[in-house]
Amino acid sequence: MNTSMAWLKAYVPDLDASAQEFADAMTLSGSKVEGYVEMDRDLENIVIGQILKIEKHPDADKLIVCQVDVGSGEPLQIVTGAPNVKEGDKVPVVLDGGRVAGSHDGKKTPGGIRIKKGKLRGVESNGMLCSIEELGSSKDMYPEAPDNGIYIFGQDAVVGADAVKALGLDDVVVEYEITSNRVDCYSVIGLAREAAATFHKDFYPPVITATGNSEDVNDYIRVTVQDTDLCPRYCARVVKNIKIGPSPVWMQRRLAAHGIRPINNLVDVTNYVMEEYGQPMHAYDLSTIDGAHIIVRRAADGEHFTTLDGQDRVVDSSVLMICDADKPIGIAGIMGGENSMITDHVETMLFEAACFDGTNIRLSSKKVGLRTDASSKFEKGLDPNTALQAINRACQLIEEMGAGEVVGGVVDAYAKVREGNRVPFDPDYVNALLGTDIDRETQLGYLKKLELGFDQETSEVIVPSWRQDLRCPADIAEEVARFYGYANIPTTLPSGEATTGKVAFKERVEQVARDIAEFCGFSQGMVYSFESPKVFDRLLLDGKDPLREAIRIANPLGEDFSVMRTTPLNGMLTSLGTNYSRRNKDVRLYEIGNVYLPKELPLKELPDERKQFTLGMYGDGDFYTMKGVVEEFFDKIGMHRKETYDPNAGRPYLHPGRQANIFYDGTAVGFLGEVHPDVARSYGIGERAYVAVLDMPAILPFASFDRKYEGIAKYPAVSRDISMVVPREILAGQIEEVLEDKGGKHLESYELFDVYEGSQIKSGYKSLAYSLVFRSKEKTLEEAEVSAAMKRILDALEKMGIELRQ
Repeated sequence: MNTSMAWLKAYVPDLDASAQEFADAMTLSGSKVEGYVEMDRDLENIVIGQILKIEKHPDADKLIVCQVDVGSGEPLQIVTGAPNVKEGDKVPVVLDGGRVAGSHDGKKTPGGIRIKKGKLRGVESNGMLCSIEELGSSKDMYPEAPDNGIYIFGQDAVVGADAVKALGLDDVVVEYEITSNRVDCYSVIGLAREAAATFHKDFYPPVITATGNSEDVNDYIRVTVQDTDLCPRYCARVVKNIKIGPSPVWMQRRLAAHGIRPINNLVDVTNYVMEEYGQPMHAYDLSTIDGAHIIVRRAADGEHFTTLDGQDRVVDSSVLMICDADKPIGIAGIMGGENSMITDHVETMLFEAACFDGTNIRLSSKKVGLRTDASSKFEKGLDPNTALQAINRACQLIEEMGAGEVVGGVVDAYAKVREGNRVPFDPDYVNALLGTDIDRETQLGYLKKLELGFDQETSEVIVPSWRQDLRCPADIAEEVARFYGYANIPTTLPSGEATTGKVAFKERVEQVARDIAEFCGFSQGMVYSFESPKVFDRLLLDGKDPLREAIRIANPLGEDFSVMRTTPLNGMLTSLGTNYSRRNKDVRLYEIGNVYLPKELPLKELPDERKQFTLGMYGDGDFYTMKGVVEEFFDKIGMHRKETYDPNAGRPYLHPGRQANIFYDGTAVGFLGEVHPDVARSYGIGERAYVAVLDMPAILPFASFDRKYEGIAKYPAVSRDISMVVPREILAGQIEEVLEDKGGKHLESYELFDVYEGSQIKSGYKSLAYSLVFRSKEKTLEEAEVSAAMKRILDALEKMGIELRQ
């Protein structure tokens, strides 16, 4: 986006910053300036002169000697070879010591060319008459300039005045990099508003006055929008008694500074309003519109249309068209048609200012292979409320230029009015987020300069519809920061764990998992999140198992990578199988990675991504080895209460008699077990393999790194051993629950030290022996206290059918 500073100053008249100051300040306030060009950088000491007398050069047929009045009293003698000047012409004159923009092979000479008085073929010359090219511009930007010769001013030009200023070349063109969310800044008004807020100046937008005669525009044209999703608003006005001619010099100069070639008053008005408001417009010859009816509809598949550039375009039903009652007359938001173009013979003109869906315009532009200034603005997603302002501004300019008679009223097809939104305003939140101490009124002052309203009763910022980027309190804080000045925000430390150099709690738990696994001899593995649906059959999953409800990849690399994994076992078992096939012994692997569990299929929201800590091994070790690694991990992350194991896990991929679900405080946190022999065989693992899977989101609420110091015990411990004959179906965990429940506050620890099944134990039973340690922190325990605790334990065990071994 380029803007002329002179144009900006029309709306911010008190703006007095230099080009560099302007660029720096605008960049810091969020409107990044890529660079700027001072149009008069290589122009110096150039005035308007009037040719008083012309004589032939005595020694050169192609040179003439001019006496030029430059307003200094005595005429200057200047020799020139220009063929187009005559006595009385007012021309730009470079005085002795001045500079012009030189060029070589189409490229400007850095620093320009210094002009000094001297002699041309023996005749003294005290300056130079200039062409528009020597003034650093071109005929494209100054269409009144001759093709080859000196630029001629109008007779109203003032002799002796600054020629550069008279031509509008005393300007700076600034180039910005505007982000797509700031659609309002793709206009001169939007950037002027930003400049006013940046420099704390008053902003004066154009004042649009009412236009139109006593007629009704609805008698001339009617509008039907068939697809309001793609065209939320369509405004139309009619201008009759058209008088085509050049636009005013000031308008030509502003357009030229923006790199837009002036053409005529009608075309220039549409371009001017497009740059001023960021709202593209189009003009049609009303006499070419059949049925006096505009219809906004989708194109038919394979429909042909000839655009203004004479190219035949093939469109389809995804492209929005502007049509009359019989035919298409324009591709919406991109380019009008050759069949309705404005010619020099137009009498009545239809003005269009509409708003189209940005995404559709972008895709349509690609499809037809045509991108225009209008489409580049529409594809950003314009505010439909700007359309009416823009078309009224265009009609105002038409009337002011005397280019036609505006018909009263406007046709406005606006199905659903877009309202602004409201954002809660909390100055304390803003200060906390920025690390500042800006008072409430100052913050509101910044917002007011941006034309944001404020509701005192609800304490909400009223965001106009053209600020589509302001959605939440953090956006409001950014606006305050921009105009308070990022350089003025003090250095503060962020809040949270990062302040002290810590990693997040979740990551600390994951790091402990890695440390424990590697301490126990496991190596980290990495596997793909994409899998084959055949995995579920290899894992012997039932046809209705929830794990089969996997998310399918829209564009998979192949069938083997077509679904998101719902279990980490396939990757782990594949890695174990690969190691076994390469004759690696005693392999231990671990992985910390996500599984993807959809909440429903087909997907309507993001899946539940759960991080799993997976362990796998074969070789040296068994079920209890794996169980020990899991318990070591629990202990290191502060899960000191006893976890429990349910052998009735019912997982088909694990050995039916050697598997268990793991519970902590009644919450399932994972499982472990021996891999089912059939599953191990399908993965090429030729010996017993063991796996454990821990669900990290389920574990995190129980984890803690808080540690409480306990000194060395001051009082002696009392030990008791207990040997029991236990029914085989009773688990050691059930016995340990009794020990914890009935042992009382003095039970310090217990340990299973013997398990026996054999001929000396009756059938269906097993022998378990525990060592119990009792200790008090306040005193030496008495025998009666220990005996009472043991009696409670033995009574509870007896009720379970457990006998003391004699």
